[in-house]
Formats: sequence, structure tokens, C-alpha cells
Amino acid sequence: MIRIILFLFLVGVVALGAAVIADQTGDVTLSWNAWRIDTSLPVLVLALVLVVFAAMLVWAIIRSFLNAPERLRRLRRERRHVKGRNAITQGLIAIGTGDHFAARRHADVARRLAHQDPLAMLLHAQSAQLDGDREGAQRAFHAMAERKDTRLLGLRGLFVEAQRRDDAYAAVALAEEALKTAPASAWASHAVLGFRCSKGDWDGALKILENNLAAGLIDPAPYKRQRGVLLTARALDLETSDRDGARASITEAVKLAPTLVPAATLAAKFLSENNQTRRAMQVIETAWTAQPHPDLADAYAHVRLGDSAVQRLARVEKLAARSPGNIEGALAVARAAIDSSDFARAREALAPFIEAPTQRVAILMAELERAEHGDGGSARVWMQRAVRAALDPAWTADGYVSEHWRPVSPVTGRLDAFQWLTPVAALPSEKAPVLEAVVADEPALPPALEAGPAVSLPPPAVPLQDNEPAPVPSAPASVEQAAPPPAAPVIANVPPPVFRPRREIEKPDAPRIPAVIPIVRAPDDPGVADEARDDEFDDPVQPEPAQRGGWKGFLSRLVS
Repeated sequence: MIRIILFLFLVGVVALGAAVIADQTGDVTLSWNAWRIDTSLPVLVLALVLVVFAAMLVWAIIRSFLNAPERLRRLRRERRHVKGRNAITQGLIAIGTGDHFAARRHADVARRLAHQDPLAMLLHAQSAQLDGDREGAQRAFHAMAERKDTRLLGLRGLFVEAQRRDDAYAAVALAEEALKTAPASAWASHAVLGFRCSKGDWDGALKILENNLAAGLIDPAPYKRQRGVLLTARALDLETSDRDGARASITEAVKLAPTLVPAATLAAKFLSENNQTRRAMQVIETAWTAQPHPDLADAYAHVRLGDSAVQRLARVEKLAARSPGNIEGALAVARAAIDSSDFARAREALAPFIEAPTQRVAILMAELERAEHGDGGSARVWMQRAVRAALDPAWTADGYVSEHWRPVSPVTGRLDAFQWLTPVAALPSEKAPVLEAVVADEPALPPALEAGPAVSLPPPAVPLQDNEPAPVPSAPASVEQAAPPPAAPVIANVPPPVFRPRREIEKPDAPRIPAVIPIVRAPDDPGVADEARDDEFDDPVQPEPAQRGGWKGFLSRLVS
């Protein structure tokens, strides 16, 4: 509406000016040398307007001729850009569908037409990865890392390639460089945090965690939990070397993560040493309510130094009453009852779990039989049942089972990954168990990256452990003894990798081209027989004579 009003206003101004000029009277004379022009004012104004329009038209034509080469170059660049963008689009689609031949073809076209386009560089790198060309992918990611706009993407690609080579040092160096470039980078923060935890650099890990909170990568609630985990790990390391530092760290950790089992256990130990028995019991009770654990039961039983075995039993029964029906409480009561020689109470605690005992239940029953009756035979039977019994819960993270709690997963580097669960290998399955051969061919990392002993993949019904299981107490041989249990699985003492090792998929061998290309006849070419055909009616002594050639053969055929 405003444009219409403005247009009408301009038309009115032009019409008013033309009317004013047309109403002017008088003559105008132009004299130049021998030239003399006599005209009126309106005609002169009209002539001037026509001259101005003609000049503008001529200038536009001249300018178009002068700018023609630049326009052609710009048109060519736009055409190349459109073709390059189309090649990038088709290449990314080919990568998504897994067609590495088409991806490489489109990547070459995009690199030729739009080599400065970041998407073209990304397409080239991903097509090289898809084709298995690791060196080409690294060159492409290096080129991207040298540019300011694609530096973070290039570092990310080099980080992934370093992981595939199992080069932990290079991967962490690239992650630290990316963290300097972009402090809010989640993948770089995760990698550096896991590496520092694997080295035991808890102060550096806490600093990374603070940066994650400042960058908004983590919420306040998970931050408190993870900070408690790191403080607990630092306190466990300083327990024997710096008692004051360990006490300060575990005090803060138990405030941030009161349900963390190792934090509550260590905090109760320090509180018990300071004669703060009631406070230590409250810390253990809080953690026990969230997750019953044998370490908590043991710490609760010995929370007051100098107590008798009967007093420890009464205290453990009080703790077990907070989680009725839980197997951890029953095992803790049975352990304390055996120590206090109250064998009837131990049998009563273990009675609900005897029908389908776990390994710890069977071991306690064997110990109970030997301690109460001195029956070595029954004890051996229970130990044999322990070998074949179901597994007890253990510290598990990402399929890795550890004997002790750890702050990070040695497989993925995830913080606070270990949970007190029954290992996956112990879960019942509808399929029959298949025993697989143990192959310890994983590459070992340098000593600086060792986070503890690792294990190789076990059979489905055998637990993974950090160290070999404690040997079963030997007993005198007996004629009536049952068949010996199967041999324990082979456990490889290999340090766990910081990053998950990845195996490349081997490509099938291409069909080899023979050194000599055989001659193949056309379907309608009978050719010449390669060898004489044998006939069962031929005379092997006097074979049929072949027809003679030359002029003698011609004469013989003419005569016949």
C-alpha cells in the first residue's frame, strides 16, 4: 500500500512539473559559431531529457561489454559450484548407503570442482574411510585440521583414526588439542577425562569435570555424583600415603554421593578410627538401603573396634533387617554367625538359598560343614557345587567384570560405570552354552596407561575376574569322591585398553588374473580338435592312414 501511494505521488510530481514547464512562454536561442538554434523552453527541456536517456543507454551498453568477461567467469564459477554441490550431495548419499565406489567417484569430482568447500573435504575423508584407505583419510583430516573453520572436525577425524590404530597417546593428544580449541567439545572432554583417570591423575580429572560444568556439558546432579566418584578414587590412592588428604577427600565424597559403596566404606573406616561410631553406622546404613553390599556389611560389623564376635553378629543382624530377603544380608549374617560359632543361626540364614545356591552360598555351606561337624566329605561336595553354581553379583561395567570397584570403565573410559550386578555371562539363556576358545591377542598399552589387570572373553557360564580365583582348599583323596570339576577358564593378565579396540573387517580377496589368458572360441566356431578322439572300433595296431596332400594326393583322388 505504501509503495502504491509513493508511486502515485511521484507521478503527480512529474505531471505537475511538466505542466509548469508547458505553461512557460518565451523563446530560447542557442548560438555556437555558425550554429544558431531558436526554440521554446518546453522543447528544450524535452530535448535535454532525451539526451540524458540516450547517454545513459550508451553507457549501459559500453559497460555491459566491459563487464562481459567477469560475468562469464562468475557464471562459470557458479556452474562449477553447482556441479560440485551436486557431487557432494550424491557422495554423501552414497556413503550413507555404503557404496564406496560411487562415493569415491563423487569425491573426486567434488575435489576437482569445489576443493575449498569443507563438505568436499569431509566427503573425501569419509569416502577414504569407507574404502579402507586410512592414509588418504588421515591426509584429508590433516588438511581439515589446518583450516580454521574445519579444525575441530579434522581433529575429530584424526582422533577416530588414532583409536582405530589403538594409538592411545596420539588420540589423547588430539583430544587435548581439540579441548583447547573448543572447551565445550563433549567427545574431547570424555576422552581426556578417561585418559587422566586411567593414569590416576585425579586432580586433572577434577579440573576437566569443572570445565564440563562451566561449559554446560553436565547437569549439577550428575556433576555431584561424578565428583564424588573422583574424590573417592583419589582417597583410595592416598589411603596409605596421605591419610589426612584421603580423609578430606572421602569426607567431601560421601557428602556428594552418599550411596556410593566404596565412599561409604572408606568414610566409615575413618570415622571408626576417630571413635565416631554412630556417624559411621549412619553412613553405612544410608548406602546399604540403596545398595546392599558385602563391603558395607563387613565395615558395619567392625565399626567398633574391640567388639566380640557375638556383638558383631548382633550388629550385622540389625543391618540385614533393613533389607529383608536380600541375599547380601543373609550372607553377612551367616558369615558373622560362623565367626561366632553360632552354626544354627548360620544355617537359618542360608536356608532360603540352599535349593539354588550361588557360589558364595555354597562356599559358606562348605565352611559351615567343616567347622560344625568336621565333615570333609560334605565340605568337598559343597565346594564342587560352588564350581557349578550361579555367579554372585560383581562390579561390572560394559561387559568387563572387576574384583574391585573402579572409577572408570577400562573399555569405554566412562566415568561411574561400574555397578554391583550379576555378570551377563551368568544370566540364564535358552540356547545351550557354547565354549569358545580363549584368544589373548589384544594389543597391550604402555605401562603408563595400565588401569589394572584385564581379562579375555570367557565362556558364557564362567565369570570374568581381574585375577585368578582363590584356590579351593585341598582335601585327602577319596574313592567315593565325585568326578573332578572342569578346568577353570584361562584368564589372560593383559592390561585393559583405554579405548575400545576395533577390528577392521577383512575384505575378500579379489579374483586373481591368470598369467596367461586362454583363447576362447566363439560359440559358432567349431575350430580344430585339440587332440585326436579315440574310437572303440579303431584298430590300435593299424590306424587308418590320413589323406595325402599336395599334387600326389590330387592324383590319387583323381584316379580313385
